[in-house]
Amino acid sequence: MAKTIYVDNAATTPVSDSVLEAMMPYLKEVYGNPSSLYHVSEEPKAAIAKARDQVAKALNCEPREIFFTSCGTESDNWALKGYAVQMKKRDKTHIITTNIEHHAILHTAQFLESQGFDVTYLPVNEDGLVTAEQVRDAIRPETGLVSIMYANNEVGTIFPIPEIAEVCHEKEVILHTDAVQAVGHVPIDVKAQKIDMLSLSGHKIHAPKGIGALYVRKGIMPVNLLHGGGQERGRRGGTENTAFIVALGQAITDAVENMEKNTDHCRRLRDRLIEGLLAIPATRLNGARDPRLPGNVNVSFEGIEGESILLMLDAYGICASSGSACTSGSLDPSHVLLALGLPHAIAHGSLRLSVSENNTDEEVDYILEHVPAIIERLRNMSPVWDKENQRMIMEDDNLKK
Repeated sequence: MAKTIYVDNAATTPVSDSVLEAMMPYLKEVYGNPSSLYHVSEEPKAAIAKARDQVAKALNCEPREIFFTSCGTESDNWALKGYAVQMKKRDKTHIITTNIEHHAILHTAQFLESQGFDVTYLPVNEDGLVTAEQVRDAIRPETGLVSIMYANNEVGTIFPIPEIAEVCHEKEVILHTDAVQAVGHVPIDVKAQKIDMLSLSGHKIHAPKGIGALYVRKGIMPVNLLHGGGQERGRRGGTENTAFIVALGQAITDAVENMEKNTDHCRRLRDRLIEGLLAIPATRLNGARDPRLPGNVNVSFEGIEGESILLMLDAYGICASSGSACTSGSLDPSHVLLALGLPHAIAHGSLRLSVSENNTDEEVDYILEHVPAIIERLRNMSPVWDKENQRMIMEDDNLKK
């Protein structure tokens, strides 16, 4: 393996130099418990306050509306489970979400169904989108919460959150958005966009794994998910992870300050990859062309399995991911791709490449040099590929964009 090209940034990102530098003192020298009263606690306490200010500034909210968590999954669970308890006190038992949410939302919604809540899973169109009108039509008198992701983690589709928020506020329903994939990559203003709760995670923007946050608009606090001490103003028990909180503050500041430059770079690489991969016969782009996350590429190749693509890419040092869940022990393809209407056979042959500001044109050249040969080799080995005519064009024009 001559080199490593990492294009799976939607899964996780490397810790940046500036983030590592910011957090290092709090791993050794500045070790005091931020919640203690002695002088050793003053500096870590101040560092946490600064990080809270940084996250709040990035989202345009008040620092007291930011609560640090361990990850985006915890934030999602807290938002849904915690607010569901508040809903029930007002005889609100209906929740609305979509059928392509991250499993942190879907599995939490399923749990709430087991607790007596009714959940509507809105279907998406072939681009992976739902509309504000769909949300409006789904709201009932007993609806208390709408949870719709800001951008999809697999196909990169960006949802019309401001329009959905308008509907929710008109109907006096709370809106939560899982913005784990969006924060730091697209402009978000929770006040202007009328978002009530928002989940984010640090390791998608060059902070370490194990730190996240939940924004909660003042006045609608969900009940606690974790009970214990009085940390996070009594809302989340557990000694504060000072170093990682500092890392998140630095990472989100860097991301917002460099967003325009990074977005232009990632979008250019993304579009080069999309055009190059779509030149391969019987290939389709999954998700909307626009609006789409600047670094997301998701394509399906007819006649082959995603796991085979990943293994052969890895032999060339290319790290990517597939929309098929076989690598996690399931034989089912991605629920997202199936929700877009892809047949199982085509959904199994998907490839997600997610670029960051660290990727280069030379890396894109390298990927586009090797992927066509990999696809040809796999199709020649595939028992389901029609070798007689190679299916140069998919039968359904809607499968080719």
